[in-house]
Amino acid sequence: MGSWEQSGYDVRLDWGGEGVAALGRECAVLVVVDVLSFGTTTDLVVGRGGRVLPVRWRDERGVARAKAAGAVIAGEAGFTLRPSSVTEIPPGTLLALPSPNGATLCEAAAETGAAVLAGCLRNASAVAAKALELGGPVGLIAAGERWGVNIFGAGETLGPLRPCVEDQVGAGAIAAALARLGASLSPEAALAARGVDVEAVAGCVSGRELTESGHGGDVALATQLDVSQAAPVLNEGVLA
Repeated sequence: MGSWEQSGYDVRLDWGGEGVAALGRECAVLVVVDVLSFGTTTDLVVGRGGRVLPVRWRDERGVARAKAAGAVIAGEAGFTLRPSSVTEIPPGTLLALPSPNGATLCEAAAETGAAVLAGCLRNASAVAAKALELGGPVGLIAAGERWGVNIFGAGETLGPLRPCVEDQVGAGAIAAALARLGASLSPEAALAARGVDVEAVAGCVSGRELTESGHGGDVALATQLDVSQAAPVLNEGVLA
C-alpha cells in the first residue's frame, strides 16, 4: 500500500476505472474529469439549476430506475450527452445521462465510499474549492476513452484504456487550482498542472473527431476555462 495510492500528497491523479480502484483506497474525495463530454454537459445542466443522474453505459436496469425516479433520459426531449443540447435546459430538470466514461466512473467512484464530484475545464476552480471543503486527500480521475467502444452503435462496452489530451488538461486545470489553494500535488498531478494547454483540446484526436463530425460547438463549450461556479457533487446517486 502507498505507492499506487500516491500516498503522502493532498492531491493525486490516475486514470479510468483502474485509477478509481487505486485512489479510492485512500482518497476521501474523487473528482471524475470527462471533458468531452460528460463533465461539461453536467456542468451546464447544474449551472442552470438542473440535476444529473449518471447511468452506467448500456445499463437497461439503470435507465429503468432513472425513469422510475422521474428523470428525463438523454436522447429524449432533445437532450443528449452533447453539451450544446443542454444550454437551454429548464431549471429543475433531472437528466439521466448514460456515458461509457464519466457516468460509469461516477458510479464506480461512489462505490468506494468517497465523496464524488464531476469536473471539467469550465468549473475547474469551483470544483477544486469544493473538493477541499469536503476533505482530503483528493483523487483526480481522468476518465480517458476506451479503445473499440462505439457509443453510437452496438458492440463492446469496455475496451483498453486510451489516455486522452482533453482529460489530462482538465485534470491538470483542477490540480493547478488546488495547488493555488495550498494543496500538495503528487508528481502525477503536478505534471498535469504544468501542462494546462486548453488550445490543445481542439486539435487533439477527440476534439478533431467532434469538429469533423459537425460538433465543433461542443468543443468550444468544453474548452472554456473557469467560466462556471457549479461544483456538481454526487448525493444519493444524483449530481447537483
